[in-house]
Amino acid sequence: MGQKQHNNTDPNIETKKRRRVGFSAVDDGVEAKHCIKIFLVSNKEEFLAPESSAIEPVDLNAFFGDDGKIYGYEGLKINVWVSSISFRAYADITFESSSDNIFAETLVESKEEFLQTFIADKDFIRTTISSGEVLQKKVFNGQINGSNADADSATSKVEVVRMVVGSMATGHLYSRLIPLVLLLVDGSSPIDVTDPHWELYLVIQNETDQQGEIQCRLIGFAATYRFYHYPGGTRLRLSQILVLPSYQHKGYGRHILEVLNDVAISENVFDITIEEPLDHLQHIRTCVDILRLLPCEPIQQSVKAAVSLLKQGRLSKKTNRPRLMPPSSAIEYARKNLKINKKQFLQCWEILLYLGLNPVEKHMDNFLSIICNRVKYDILGKDSGTSGKQLIEVPTEFSEEMSFVMFKSGVNEDNTTVQVDDSQPNQEEQLQKLVQERVKEIQLIAEKVSLHREGSVVAVN
Repeated sequence: MGQKQHNNTDPNIETKKRRRVGFSAVDDGVEAKHCIKIFLVSNKEEFLAPESSAIEPVDLNAFFGDDGKIYGYEGLKINVWVSSISFRAYADITFESSSDNIFAETLVESKEEFLQTFIADKDFIRTTISSGEVLQKKVFNGQINGSNADADSATSKVEVVRMVVGSMATGHLYSRLIPLVLLLVDGSSPIDVTDPHWELYLVIQNETDQQGEIQCRLIGFAATYRFYHYPGGTRLRLSQILVLPSYQHKGYGRHILEVLNDVAISENVFDITIEEPLDHLQHIRTCVDILRLLPCEPIQQSVKAAVSLLKQGRLSKKTNRPRLMPPSSAIEYARKNLKINKKQFLQCWEILLYLGLNPVEKHMDNFLSIICNRVKYDILGKDSGTSGKQLIEVPTEFSEEMSFVMFKSGVNEDNTTVQVDDSQPNQEEQLQKLVQERVKEIQLIAEKVSLHREGSVVAVN
């Protein structure tokens, strides 16, 4: 595949280029998303019926220059098949390619060779993970692979295998996964396969074939990095997580997060963070963390104390409306025992308060007041008409309203992560919108958590 050529000051060179590709002087190019289709297949039958296995990449145009176009071809059509067995790729290109592409490391020469990989590489995953560490095994019920007509609703045994990056086997596997990472993980870039601080957590599904042999299929993975934390610890950061499209929305992504949480606790890392999580991932992460926090008695004591304040009168009528931040002891407890970092715990705190307000409808005005006050504080900060002065409430074990510190920010300090319009009417409108979005998110997570807990109780009984 070719990318748009940069302008060159030598007219003779430009003339030669035009003669070589055989097009006229004006080449409008074609957007990559309009001429490339990608399919993820697990057998020859899916290869021969590709439309059922098509995947939707994040943004194909991002791989082809600033304008996302491919130049030098007319009527270009490219179909790329990626094997979910060996992660080899085969491309059917109507015109000869003349430049680099993201499948270069995995492409095979012919269709026949690609089809042969389903047999020749059927043990690729099993051989690769043989040197890895099996962390956890779990049984999943229900339809696992919707694209496989032979799949039934029987149980599926899944295990998570950890492999440290730096070994040849791990590097070889990840190099085959790079195209899917670039296509399906928004804003991603390949990790350094020579850096042993990287770790891969592979979700492996074990299936028995018609000959009675166990076949290992990779259905998802996560890449984490271990950072040094003074004086002698580490912090675990989740950088990439991917569940193959045909296995999504079946609980595997959540399973990966649960395994990472177990690893963080068992190996006593300082905490676990996620690098720029998308909304959907953050939603799942918060649901998982709420379920972990609810049984913790020290956390529940702090929640009950805050909820009791929420139930006292109309907070909207108070001159100094509290934000009801959690006490430092609760933040530290979550970090030390569950490895939940402070930023994530504060996200969970508001949901814990919402769950504690039962019935919530009776105290909804007070809850909205708390959310509005927190959002306003986070966004406006020093720009809320105080000329750089900020009133910071200091959390204590006793009274949130009686503890605060005032300080003056520097001229160039910026403590906000969300920008709003400078005009007062627009600020209020945007603030209300943000509050509504946050409350809706809280209610959705609270509903899912409640349903999950009810289901667990039924299962136990």
